[in-house]
Amino acid sequence: MSEHSNGLRQIKRALISVSDKTGIVEFARQLRTINVEIISTGGTAQTLRDAGIDVRDVSSLTGFPEMMDGRVKTLHPRVHGGLLALRDNAEHIAAMQQHGIEPLDMVVVNLYPFESTVAREGVSLEEAIEQIDIGGPAMIRSAAKNWQSVAVITSTESYEPLLAELSRNDGQLTLMTRAALARTAFLTTATYDAAVSSYLLGESSGKTTDFQTSGRGIVDAMQAFSNLTNGFIKQLPEAPESDDSQFAHFTEISLSKISDLRYGENPHQQAALYETSGDHGLAQAELLSGKEMSFNNYVDADAAWQLVCDYDSTACAIIKHTNPAGVGLGNDVTEAYQLALATDPVSAFGGIVAFNRPVDLSAAQEATKIFTEVIIAPGYDPAALDTLKTKKNLRVLRMPSIKSATGVEFKQISGGMLMQTRDNHRLTKDDLKVVTSRTPTDEEIEALLFAWTVCKHTKSNAIVYARKGQTVGVGAGQMSRIDSVKLGAMRAQLPVAGSVLASDAFFPFRDGIDEAAKHGITAVIQPGGSVRDEEVIAAANEHGLAMVFTGIRHFKH
Repeated sequence: MSEHSNGLRQIKRALISVSDKTGIVEFARQLRTINVEIISTGGTAQTLRDAGIDVRDVSSLTGFPEMMDGRVKTLHPRVHGGLLALRDNAEHIAAMQQHGIEPLDMVVVNLYPFESTVAREGVSLEEAIEQIDIGGPAMIRSAAKNWQSVAVITSTESYEPLLAELSRNDGQLTLMTRAALARTAFLTTATYDAAVSSYLLGESSGKTTDFQTSGRGIVDAMQAFSNLTNGFIKQLPEAPESDDSQFAHFTEISLSKISDLRYGENPHQQAALYETSGDHGLAQAELLSGKEMSFNNYVDADAAWQLVCDYDSTACAIIKHTNPAGVGLGNDVTEAYQLALATDPVSAFGGIVAFNRPVDLSAAQEATKIFTEVIIAPGYDPAALDTLKTKKNLRVLRMPSIKSATGVEFKQISGGMLMQTRDNHRLTKDDLKVVTSRTPTDEEIEALLFAWTVCKHTKSNAIVYARKGQTVGVGAGQMSRIDSVKLGAMRAQLPVAGSVLASDAFFPFRDGIDEAAKHGITAVIQPGGSVRDEEVIAAANEHGLAMVFTGIRHFKH
């Protein structure tokens, strides 16, 4: 018997169908040396034949040709029967004999390159859909379900150790190995499905296509946003309150570990970095110089990067504990940095600096004058990078692209998970509603819009004092709004008089306006919507301030 008490299973027949052909020729060649019959499909079969390896076409197994541009080739009972049949079940063996089904002992599959396809600029929905693999995941799941008898290989990194085990065991694999391969296989399909659902969720919340509008059921089914975790898939059982909800009844949270971190927020906490399937952002940033990133570095760097990505002009943000210590817009990156730094040079010490433009030598020289934890930018001039590398404790990150995060985000609570669409709202001049007797000047409007964007990235209750293209003072995270008004003015290192003020939510009382007016502000931007709006507007008129309502708030918790 080929199945022994130690769980060894003889590998006699393998089906190979791979998109990534790295190492497959040598792997197949070694399988043939131990007399494993190889069945293969399309391009894989041709690659193996070109290398002189004896291959049997899958069509000879199924009795059907590959068709529909390769969409249908392995979806057949003679494939899945050969994978799913229980070898110790007499009825299964009889069914195999009756229908001419040959047992398959090994499946080697990696999937169509969906993630790399949708990561390309300008890829169409039709191109993306063609890279959704159907037959591959089906074979992987069938083989993994029957891991007691079938070995399923989904990673090129598995080839070498498996060949070594086959060599040690006279062409047999242990039960433990097959079980480990099955676990990896199910993670592979979970990751793949997560990437597809994440992409389609982004598509359905953006441009309209015939695919997304072809039925509510299709959209709901595809909106299971995913972020792969090593072996953990969580279903959220709460149903949406109405059919209008864009969130599916079930969703997968799937994360794939990139690396362990030294510790979490504090040294006594353990931590690791994971990436979300189909996403490209800070987790994929390239560390060009400096020590490894810490948990807090990642949190603060993401806050800094998301802020500068909200500006179309050249921007620099300096972040401390996820709040802006200073933000500047300039004609170049050096000017932007100098404006941001001038807001609060003391708090900038040990901060995170983000640029939305490549860093040149001048900006690098300025940024290295004080201690900085992390600099993050889409690129660096060679001379700038050389300068930054002289600071051994400075972490230098290069981002893969300049864009704000999209899609949905999660926040964990005890016993559950909150999910929401990201706050990607951008305010324009046309969105503003003037509610005071005085209309703001064009320069004030420009300053108000700038301050409003900074306010969006500041912890609530958020108050931001600013001039055109430069923050003046920031009041963040206070329990009362008037305290944020006072704190922002108190911490300002630049003159507050002549600046404008942004508030992330409405003023519940006029006291916030009265306090800000003491410091000489000229205009206010806020959502409006308080039961005391008229009282607040009256206060602004009394002080000769211009005030605009946005109709939208930006709480950030």
